[in-house]
Amino acid sequence: KALPLAYNRDMQEDKEGLFDTADTLHSSLKIFAKMMKTIKVDVNRVRDAIKRDYILATDLADYLVKKGLPFREAHTVVAKLSEHAVNKHKSFHELSLSEYHKFSPLFSEDVYNITLESSVAARNIVGGTSPQQVETALTRAREILNGTKWNKESHSEE
Repeated sequence: KALPLAYNRDMQEDKEGLFDTADTLHSSLKIFAKMMKTIKVDVNRVRDAIKRDYILATDLADYLVKKGLPFREAHTVVAKLSEHAVNKHKSFHELSLSEYHKFSPLFSEDVYNITLESSVAARNIVGGTSPQQVETALTRAREILNGTKWNKESHSEE
C-alpha cells in the first residue's frame, strides 16, 4: 500500500508516538533515579498498613482450596468473610475462629498461620516474591548492571 521500497524516511511519521514515549520514559527514569536515592521506607508503618488491609484474601482462598473447596466457592466464602471483617473493622487475624466458622467449617486454628511472611514466601516461582526469588533477581540485576552478564542470555525471552 504505497510503502517505500528503499527510501524509508517516509516511515518516520508513524514513529512519532514512539519517540514521544521514549522521551517521557527517559525523563521519568531520571526523576525516579533521584527519588530512589533519597527514599526512606518506614517498615513498621508499611507493615501496620498492610495488616489493616485484606491483602491475605487470596491466601485464605488458597487455604480453603487446599482443604478441598473448589476455588470459585472459596472465592465467594472469602469475599463474604472480607465483607464481614470490613463491617466489624477487624483484620483477618482479629476474627475469632467462630467468626471464620460462620463462613466455612473448613477453617481451623491453622488459619492463623497465614501471615504476610508466609504469603510472600509461598510465591517461590520465577519472578515470585519469596526471599529466594528476590535474591536471585537482585543477583541477576547486579550482574547485568556491573556488565558481567550483559550478553545475549540476559536479553533472551524466557
